Amino acid sequence: MSEHPLIKKEPEPTDPVHYNAWTALAGDADETSMSLLDHLEELRVRLMRSIMALVLGILFSVFFTSAFLKYLIHPYGHELQVLGPTESVVMYFRVALLSGAILVMPYITLQLFLFVAPGLTRKEKRYIYLSLPATTGLFFLGVAFAWFIMVPAALGFLQEFESDIFRAEWTAERYIAFLTSLLFWIGVSFEMPVVVYVLARLGVLGPRVLIRNWRLAVVLITIAAALITPTVDPFNMLLVIAPLLVLYIVSIGLAVIAYPRALR
Repeated sequence: MSEHPLIKKEPEPTDPVHYNAWTALAGDADETSMSLLDHLEELRVRLMRSIMALVLGILFSVFFTSAFLKYLIHPYGHELQVLGPTESVVMYFRVALLSGAILVMPYITLQLFLFVAPGLTRKEKRYIYLSLPATTGLFFLGVAFAWFIMVPAALGFLQEFESDIFRAEWTAERYIAFLTSLLFWIGVSFEMPVVVYVLARLGVLGPRVLIRNWRLAVVLITIAAALITPTVDPFNMLLVIAPLLVLYIVSIGLAVIAYPRALR
């Protein structure tokens, strides 16, 4: 028996297709339900890929770590002391770890975005996806700022401080720990304006919240500066606090620009 030509056949319901995070870059939000185990599995995949990328970055960095170490100790002027039989090996791989982390930071940032991408709308994904190059660029800009501006000022002050009383003979552990911590975390902190801008465009964070909580921000920045700089002298802390405060002010300005658009 043939169907009547004017009667349209109802389309059969199809189950929603769950697509992976890469496909989510071009699509809209993934409305398929995911259990807690599914989310944990997705997180495990992203973490494993990030760890594998970090390991590959470290292995690649090993080939030029010696040259990088010589470049790092150049501002000091001569060889560093080691106080233990394994300290030189530990410092060597610490620098390799820093180099590898800097090299693969863009990929790790992408993996973080791919983990949350299926739950975002097309507009939200566009904001975050376009911010990835800016985030990577600001990270490298922060590393360059720390090396060319902050490190010479800090080392010059520390070497000349009461030089007629103290002789600057630093150990490799303290010196390398100071540099690697400063370079990495200043690079991370330079990403703050982009993060705040994206959150403001999404309507999550507004400028009034940032302005109203400026005292709390100063306290948190001071704590972060104390953690970034292993030394306890106020000069190096102020050297870290100053750019972080400037970045916070810049973040407020970007939130003012972006937040009304999100509301509209």
